[in-house]
Amino acid sequence: MHRPRFAPALYINMARSLGLDVGNRRIGIAVSDTTKTIARPVEVIDRKRQDAFVRLAQHVREQQPDEIIVGYPLNADGSVSEQARLVEQFVESLRARLDIPIRLYDERFSTSEAQGIISSRKRKQQVEHDDAIAAAVILQRYLDEHRPSAQDDGLWTVDDGPLEAG
Repeated sequence: MHRPRFAPALYINMARSLGLDVGNRRIGIAVSDTTKTIARPVEVIDRKRQDAFVRLAQHVREQQPDEIIVGYPLNADGSVSEQARLVEQFVESLRARLDIPIRLYDERFSTSEAQGIISSRKRKQQVEHDDAIAAAVILQRYLDEHRPSAQDDGLWTVDDGPLEAG
């Protein structure tokens, strides 16, 4: 009797994604797990105290992501804000230094989600981690939006051919 066969996918992505929330003074950093399911806050870079490009290069070496997702702060109507132009400039400088895909991701409406998470934390933690939490929210939204559906994930295929008498 012929039984349905299950075959593992040929490729399962095991790389991380790095997420950034770029501000004038600080940069929040988040990283995904290797299945690109969960984002977690990692660090906040104070741009006045550290060279952001050096520190980001260290994160790329340590985490080995296959992409960097940068929050793109568009206006509510979708137009490019002044801060979005500054983020574009930062991304161009980052692209010149790193050989990894860098994607801008619309971060509109993620601020309220991040603020909800932040407001539930103790005040000391808020000051130290706000930007990293915002980066994690942005990255998580990106991961959720780009996750394959269960039907399209390619993890298993089924041979639904007829059962054969043996």
